[in-house]
Parts: sequence; structure tokens; C-alpha cells
Amino acid sequence: MDVVTDPRCLLHDVPLGFPEQPSRLISILAGLRAGGRAVHEPGAHPDARPLVERVHSAAYVERFRAAVERGDGLFDSADNPLVASTWDAAWGAVDATLHATDRALAGTAAFAAVRPPGHHAEKQLAMGFCWFNNAAVVAERLRAQGLSRVAIFDFDVHHGNGTQHIFEERADVFYASTHQYPFYPGTGAASERGRGEGLGATLNVPLPAGCDDGEYAVAIEGTVLPALRAFTPEALVVSAGFDAWQGDPLGGMRVTADGFAQWGRWLSGLARECCGGRLVALLEGGYDVPALPRLVEAFLVGVEAGL
Repeated sequence: MDVVTDPRCLLHDVPLGFPEQPSRLISILAGLRAGGRAVHEPGAHPDARPLVERVHSAAYVERFRAAVERGDGLFDSADNPLVASTWDAAWGAVDATLHATDRALAGTAAFAAVRPPGHHAEKQLAMGFCWFNNAAVVAERLRAQGLSRVAIFDFDVHHGNGTQHIFEERADVFYASTHQYPFYPGTGAASERGRGEGLGATLNVPLPAGCDDGEYAVAIEGTVLPALRAFTPEALVVSAGFDAWQGDPLGGMRVTADGFAQWGRWLSGLARECCGGRLVALLEGGYDVPALPRLVEAFLVGVEAGL
């Protein structure tokens, strides 16, 4: 499984006290490289700006740029601290994720090791440490390349409100999420199933705090995977947050490294079965910095085992 990143992702060096720190990605990349994995840094992607503006409004993108240029300390919410390099870091995450997507389109499953994360970013609002919705940009890239149906599965411990809302009125992108509930950001009830033409193309599987590998297995194997198969996607996007880990300081779940490995096997098996192996995963949350390399590696090994 190819790993793609961008050095600009480390530039968003936020004040201490915010858990979304460069150390998250530094730890992951060091662990992957120490284990012998090649990490690719292809740089800017030529289609990044137009694809971002299919997900977010041009007005939002300009408002973000202007806030950085002015030196604003926060943007839209108290959990989105701005520094001078935030703009560059957000574009680095988008660029790397798009390059990972292109590898998946060419038949090689890929993981985008990026930050800032993206799944809380709404069309016109930054929140939850997220600026650009990387997973939504991936889905738009896949659609622009001619795929008619794209599925997104988000297993971050927090519900991906931004991704859901961006696509909830569309039938061509299926969004599925397992997440702790009730919990930040307050969305993700089972009754949220999409709207209009997108009714039925959203699947939320809210879980109470304290769920372990077995309880997640019931949710994923029993509910999520059958729904994804029924949608018959041509590509699978995975918002891979590792904060359901039993030691995560922000989450309240009890998932182990073996659990993440099993999820990888299931998802790559689905991608092989339905999508010609087209799978792209991207880093969302996960805040136990010492544990992250082991958790990410377990997931990647699981994906490779299922392809």
C-alpha cells in the first residue's frame, strides 16, 4: 500500500494545548519509515484548487486566505487556531491526498498521511481542527475522473459532520460512519439518512462510549459492509481516524490495534470485490502520539492482507 504525504503538513504548528499537533504526523511517518515503508512526497497537485472549490465555496477559500494573511489567531471556532503557515499546511494535505487518490485510480491502494484533518470542515465553515474537507475533495476527484458511485466510510471516533453535509443531498456519494454518540460534534444520529435525492445515501451507526473490537465488529460487519456492498461503489474512500483506540485521550472507546487491522482487511476485501481494488485512505484524528505508528501500521497491514 503506497503512503503519500507532504512536508507542508508539518507547518501548522499550533499553540500547545491543542491536541492536533505536528507530533502526530511526525510520529506516524517516523514509525512507517523505520518499518521499511517508502513515503512519497510528490508535491503540488494541478487540480487541487478547482476541486477544493467544488467542495467549499470560493468565498470560504478566500475568507480563509485573508484570515491567515491578517494574522488572525482563530478561524470560525475556538478549536481552529491559525498560524502563518496554516494555509500552506492545509493545501499540503489536499495535494498529498489527491496524489494518493490518483494512485488508487491507477490500481494501487494508497494512504495519505496528512494533517490538518478534514472531516469536520463544512462547505463554508472550519471546525474541529479541520480547514479543507480532504475526504470530500477525494470523492470529487473520483467523480471527475468518471466514476459514477463513490463510497466514504469514516471510522473516526467523532462523526464527520462536514463530509455528511456536503453530500447529503446527492445519490452518487454514499457516506457511512461509525462514531461515539452522543459526542462532539453532536451530529450523526441514526435518523440522519440524507435528504432529497440523497435520502438513503447516508448511514450513521452511532455507538455508546466504551465499545470494543467485538462491538465495532457487529456494527461494521453487520451493518456498514452490507450497506456499502448494496451501493456497489466504484471506489472506496476511508476517513481513517485512530481515536477510537483504547488509549486515546480524546475518545472513549476500547478498540485495539488488532481491531484496526481487521477493519483494514474488511475494507480492502470490499474494495477488491466491488471497486477493482480502488481504495484510498486518509488520516483524520488520533491523538495518542506514541501509539499512532503502531495503529496506522496495523491498519495498513490489514488493508494489504485483504487486497
